[in-house]
Amino acid sequence: MPTLLHIDSSPLGDASISRHLTKEFVQHWKKAHPAGRVINRDLTIAPPGPVTGEWVGAAYTPESARTAQQNEVLSLSDTLIGELFSADEYVFGVPMHNFSIPSTLKLWIDQVARVGKTFNYVDGKPVGLLKNKKATFVLASGGIYDAGTVMASYNFVEPYLRTIFGFVGVTDIHFITAGGVAAIRFGQVDRETFLKPHVESIRAKFQTA
Repeated sequence: MPTLLHIDSSPLGDASISRHLTKEFVQHWKKAHPAGRVINRDLTIAPPGPVTGEWVGAAYTPESARTAQQNEVLSLSDTLIGELFSADEYVFGVPMHNFSIPSTLKLWIDQVARVGKTFNYVDGKPVGLLKNKKATFVLASGGIYDAGTVMASYNFVEPYLRTIFGFVGVTDIHFITAGGVAAIRFGQVDRETFLKPHVESIRAKFQTA
């Protein structure tokens, strides 16, 4: 059964541009995979906790030697990693916060980037363990940070996500970038007009898939 993991990280609820577009993506994915399953995770409802010394100690303790408390500390990490392995494809809603990703998404990444689970070391070199997966990131930002623009060097979102997901083995990556959201707030464009080309690009993706 094809499975999609859908993760949102915007705190803006229905006002969120990234949430609107991931919802559109999921709807088209379901049409393309009528027998498929969608795993939904909203990182703003129950944000993962930060990695602690106790978490690190548990993660580096061999499974057979872990205490019940250590297993409990890693239980959320195990669940989140299980979702990654269960899914064939991922879609993430990612608003740009201070030129980078939301703190809730960083907390999620810290829980799933785990040695022996999503990556390993072979002959001293890291090897990603999430094979044959593909990821789509829906990035919404107040300004425009596309390559070639004046503000391009401020975009730490795309390079970071490409790097960390590549590190754990996911290299089939696509970005849908909705830059310039501030124009809606300033009344320079209405919301539906702003969304239209991005919605159309998602629809086109599934029409050509």
